[in-house]
Amino acid sequence: ARTTESQVHRELASGLSCPVGFKNGTDGGLQVAIDAIRAAERPHHFLSVTKEGHSAIFSTRGNEDGHIILRGGREPNYDAASVAEASEALVKAHLPPRIMIDFSHANSRKQHMLQIEVAKDVASQVAAGNRHIVGAMIESHIVGGRQDVQDGCTLTYGQSITDACIGWEDSVRVLHDLAMAVRKRRQAR
Repeated sequence: ARTTESQVHRELASGLSCPVGFKNGTDGGLQVAIDAIRAAERPHHFLSVTKEGHSAIFSTRGNEDGHIILRGGREPNYDAASVAEASEALVKAHLPPRIMIDFSHANSRKQHMLQIEVAKDVASQVAAGNRHIVGAMIESHIVGGRQDVQDGCTLTYGQSITDACIGWEDSVRVLHDLAMAVRKRRQAR
């Protein structure tokens, strides 16, 4: 979320030929992400290093495939009202209302199992026809939870050493529910 404010990252995003998401601020504010999407849309010139290790000035054409990522802030922001607010803010800024929702971080209050509840809510919005939701971010791994790396300790294979994650079985259920929601949205066209 903090790199959304970084001009260097915005310039790099302007040269990528793939969609790039910018998270709302850690306070929940949308403007920092909207500003980042706008900056990445425009051409930029910046100093960088080539694949051969030489300094060079890079010129980009801009990236029109930016989207906002709702990660929560002081409060979660995955609910229908928050998604509508983000959509309206993007439209007001003359940007396409494309929204990805981060099921983790502040949206799950950093409790990895709450991602399942976030997923159910988002799936219901998609199934109800919300076309502004274009993706989801899920903290997922083979084994649920997380572990610390300590000298002399054996690590559990497939368990995160950073953020706590939902495990394989829960991930499969969440992805199935999201897939069913997308199918329902497609049938409603």
